[in-house]
Amino acid sequence: MDLLFQAQQVHRQHHDANKVQVSTLLSIKTGACPEDCKYCPQSAHYRTDIDKERLMEVQQVLESAEKAKAAGSQRFCMGAAWKNPKARDMPYLVEMIRGVKSMGMETCMTLGMLDAEQAGELADAGLDYYNHNLDTSPEFYGNIITTRTYQDRLDTLGHVRDAGMKVCSGGIIGMGESASDRAGLLVELANLPTHPESVPINMLVKVKGTPMENLDDVEPFDFIRLVAIARIMMPKSAVRLSAGRENMNEQMQTLCFMAGANSVFYGCKLLTTPNPAEDKDLQLFNKLGINSEDRVQKPDAVEAETLMAQVKHNMAARPGADDLFYDASR
Repeated sequence: MDLLFQAQQVHRQHHDANKVQVSTLLSIKTGACPEDCKYCPQSAHYRTDIDKERLMEVQQVLESAEKAKAAGSQRFCMGAAWKNPKARDMPYLVEMIRGVKSMGMETCMTLGMLDAEQAGELADAGLDYYNHNLDTSPEFYGNIITTRTYQDRLDTLGHVRDAGMKVCSGGIIGMGESASDRAGLLVELANLPTHPESVPINMLVKVKGTPMENLDDVEPFDFIRLVAIARIMMPKSAVRLSAGRENMNEQMQTLCFMAGANSVFYGCKLLTTPNPAEDKDLQLFNKLGINSEDRVQKPDAVEAETLMAQVKHNMAARPGADDLFYDASR
């Protein structure tokens, strides 16, 4: 309880206490990834139910971005299951970035490793954020990934920062790591030359066919505690509730917000796993008074009617079954 209180105090010093940023993630290229990340159903090393799909057409991506904006998202994130993007892919990625930016949304991509030239090209196109998670501590990293090194990840983050983009980097909890490994992840993030602007905290979503499908569930209070520590160590960063939120009840999410989480992902799916629907998020935000600073006070009956109208609008605008959402675990 003391930790939560301290984290909330730090949070209020640097952020609007009742504001949560919302993002939508779209998988623009799915499956057949050559990496062997043991948590990831997109890896070609494991037999899962993921269909392999080529890079989406630019127009398809922009249509999904329009739906996301209509559902209330402020940032549109695009993820591809690659070790790294190829030269032939870059023109299409640039076109996607420019198209989403023209809608007035922030842009984010996660495409695997980048070299300095690729990072510069994405930055020149207007990309706001680049996501590349450290996943876990350096000591535990070799237990989950062997096809790229921890230094490879750090190098990519360096290229992103040098190109002038904002860094989105966090990790995954529940992969069999120790409490020391969880602390080690936060130490690595907090000791980057500049704190990441966004720190996604993922709770492992166990997918059949991956080596981690039978691991024990994360203790909810351990997850909340980690969010609080991340807030204290990186006070100005956005701390984002990412994969695994479908398995969090309203009370757990509320304690995460109290601990300093101030960003979430919208979307009916995060790749192959469910995510709380936009209408559920809206109702929770309404209960907690989150994102309501611009709304005038109304009688309860009128407020309820307005809320339900928003819910119906969001449900109509929600991305369809053909839209694949990325799980932010890369």
